[in-house]
Amino acid sequence: MALASGTKLGRYEIQSPLGAGGMGEVYRAKDLQLGREVAIKILPSHLSSNPEARRRFEQEARTISALNDPNICTHRAGPACYVSI
Repeated sequence: MALASGTKLGRYEIQSPLGAGGMGEVYRAKDLQLGREVAIKILPSHLSSNPEARRRFEQEARTISALNDPNICTHRAGPACYVSI
């Protein structure tokens, strides 16, 4: 799921790719509500229909969001499964 610059995911707008690995693609994005830069990790479309991959991705998001720091994480799900950091 290569996302083009300007693609919107909820309140985030993709700016550029940062990297990719086995469990996700990471993009630089802008939080349009708060006006800050974030990193967005997206579960690739070929894994989003895999229940085990989705469960592990969501567990990772919950683990990260449990850290007590306002700059760490917001988890969103829906058609696209992604995490902002």
